[in-house]
Amino acid sequence: MTSQSAIPRRSLHDELVARLRRQIVEGDMAPGDKINERELCETYGVSRTPLREALKVLAREGLVTLTPHRGAHVSMLTVADLEDAFPVIGALEALAGELACARASDRQIAGLSTLHKRMQTAYKGGDRKEYFRFNQMIHEALARAARNPVLDQMREMLTGRVARARYYADISIRHWDQTMAEHEEIVAALQARDGERLGQVLKAHLAHKLETLRAVLAEKEEETS
Repeated sequence: MTSQSAIPRRSLHDELVARLRRQIVEGDMAPGDKINERELCETYGVSRTPLREALKVLAREGLVTLTPHRGAHVSMLTVADLEDAFPVIGALEALAGELACARASDRQIAGLSTLHKRMQTAYKGGDRKEYFRFNQMIHEALARAARNPVLDQMREMLTGRVARARYYADISIRHWDQTMAEHEEIVAALQARDGERLGQVLKAHLAHKLETLRAVLAEKEEETS
């Protein structure tokens, strides 16, 4: 378990959920790991009540499995779960892209271009965590630029479920060149306000991530068999 600082009391629930989610997404807690509640309570300076409430949120997101009398475990990544989730999030992100082209301000588009450049710098420097952080920020900013609260709510329900899978896909070295090229297309389509093109690119972007994950999970199964 990586060392963390105690959490301030304000926004305790949201901050605790965010920190636990980040540990799972970035692999500090691996699929199948038992979640040590006492250790986490000591690490974050919280009681078991807020910790368990946070774990319930992560269970709804598909990141944690809660089992009566056995406690909480980090959920396993399965191809079947991903094949159910990725087409849905792909369709939502495609719609977000189409709406963003019509509704985003020039300032929002400029901000997305800046995030892309920062992600590109992380890519060139081989900084995977920074690369992933900016990658996530780009997709979140694109969703905000769509200015559709209903879409935001639906996307939020699936974001946690696919975030860990996206991280695994993004840290695959063989995938980096392809995903960077796709992000170049995403920025170019947004700058041109070509909603149809951006929707197609985003849908293909998610489909390619799923292909990469199938290969990654297959390799892990071979290693453990």
